[in-house]
Amino acid sequence: MLKKLLILCSGLFLALALPAAAQQKTFYWISHGTSADPVWTYFLAGAEQWGKDTGQTVNTSFHQGNVASQQEAVRAAIAAKAAGIVTTSPDPGSLVDVAKEANAAGIPIINFNTPDPSASFDAYVGGDNVVFGRAWAQYLVDKGLVKKGDFVWMPVEIPGATYGVQEEEGIKSVFEPLGITYEVTEATLDQAEVINRMVDYLTANRSKVKAIIGLGDLVTGSIKRVFDQVGVQPGEIPVVGWGNSLDTTQEVLNGYVNAAQWQDPQATSYVALSLAAMASSGIPPGFNVITGALYEKDTAQVYDTILSGK
Repeated sequence: MLKKLLILCSGLFLALALPAAAQQKTFYWISHGTSADPVWTYFLAGAEQWGKDTGQTVNTSFHQGNVASQQEAVRAAIAAKAAGIVTTSPDPGSLVDVAKEANAAGIPIINFNTPDPSASFDAYVGGDNVVFGRAWAQYLVDKGLVKKGDFVWMPVEIPGATYGVQEEEGIKSVFEPLGITYEVTEATLDQAEVINRMVDYLTANRSKVKAIIGLGDLVTGSIKRVFDQVGVQPGEIPVVGWGNSLDTTQEVLNGYVNAAQWQDPQATSYVALSLAAMASSGIPPGFNVITGALYEKDTAQVYDTILSGK
């Protein structure tokens, strides 16, 4: 009797386990960034942690700002009948068509990191780049670090990419009425080349640059190396911008960068995939999740600790 009972119980456990196993799904995490960019390692870590915690499969890919490649990746996910797709927007309007294709296929598609309201995404998770840009410019103005007639240098990795375009929009709304001018220059996605180009620009224009706004993590995280090569002392030229890397948290702690923007990269990926999973189960998000915080020296250690994994 006992043996029979054990067999029955084993059969019951197997029957209960089968529905759970049948629920395993495959999600796609697609980024315009590069694995060589320190911040993207944290976004990726959030996606991988979500897969580990939930037992779901997450296929990840980077596309180095190549719009056509990213569009193809989304279409491949649709063709594979993904349970859900989370993707950045490489350029404004670039994913409008593929988002519609995902909608038509009944596949949830969540936008993260770089918003594009023109595309029919089911939700957005990440920062508001226009607000971030406005806050950086306003910080420099409010702290008395720039004034009418001053010139601000704004290096960016990929000219024309969504994040830089939106950040510049916010910056322009503050600087233009005040008569503060600026220039956006290309720095590329290779850190050694980023440093070389920034050193060349600052060497040639040091006398007129009154402040710097780093429109990407690679450029802001390169400030110390650039300043040290050009001979600029910490705090001599005010700097604000992105702050999702250990390079930048250390720069803030050591006075090279005045204030930096934390984007919650790990949480952004984790929440975006959670919304995709929720939508795939028939619960539409119906809302966006906005992340981010501007930190100075007094709170930089908090983010340094997070990025160090301590």
